[in-house]
Amino acid sequence: MPPSSARDTETDVHVIPYRELDALSLDLGNTLVAMDADLVCDVLAEEGMACAPNAFRRAEAAARPGLSAWIAGPTSSEPTTLVYLRAILHRLGGADGTATALADRLLARVRGVPTERLWSSVLPGVPEALARLRAAGLRLVVVSNSDGTAERGLVTAGLRDLVDAVVDSAVFGVEKPDRRIFVHALGLVGARAERVAHVGDLYAVDVVGARGAALHPVLLDPFGDWAELDCEVAPDLAAVADRVAGARA
Repeated sequence: MPPSSARDTETDVHVIPYRELDALSLDLGNTLVAMDADLVCDVLAEEGMACAPNAFRRAEAAARPGLSAWIAGPTSSEPTTLVYLRAILHRLGGADGTATALADRLLARVRGVPTERLWSSVLPGVPEALARLRAAGLRLVVVSNSDGTAERGLVTAGLRDLVDAVVDSAVFGVEKPDRRIFVHALGLVGARAERVAHVGDLYAVDVVGARGAALHPVLLDPFGDWAELDCEVAPDLAAVADRVAGARA
């Protein structure tokens, strides 16, 4: 499917067999919840960088393709979160040296914030989309590269009752894109891979992982930051729910 048509929320919706799906596998961060941009911007202001929450959200989304490429590249000893924050700060206009130093300080500060507090902003339309997907008969399993707090974070966000199961990589012992974490998730919802789609925000983690386990991948790209993609794309989970509803109407 050409990338241009993949970006259209109204076209090529049958590339994935939405009508035949029995379940959805869902990433957590940047799929259901996002970082609390207000909290992060307050920390940045204390560190000398003024930033509006909307600007931070936009920079975060724009940083995802570069982060994905870094994940897919040679093994590095740098923490992924540090690379992620540095990429966001670059997008916000930080020069190389400034962004690097500020990312170090920001990481030290946010490490003191519980994960379920830092990642506590429920993305717009997510509760309604989850409810619609379940009403359509789909079983929903969250598959997250997390630190053991995914389940608690969903409870805190008020989303736990809207999904059927949660797989946290720190609890399971394997991270995406390893196919074993997806296979485990399939077992929890009693579904076959060919009848499940996985929705996530990072190609190297979510698309590669889903394909490795024979699930149908959907990459979330809210602002059209990804280029030359070979998978289906949606702006958000609400659009995926729309596709399911349209296919089953």
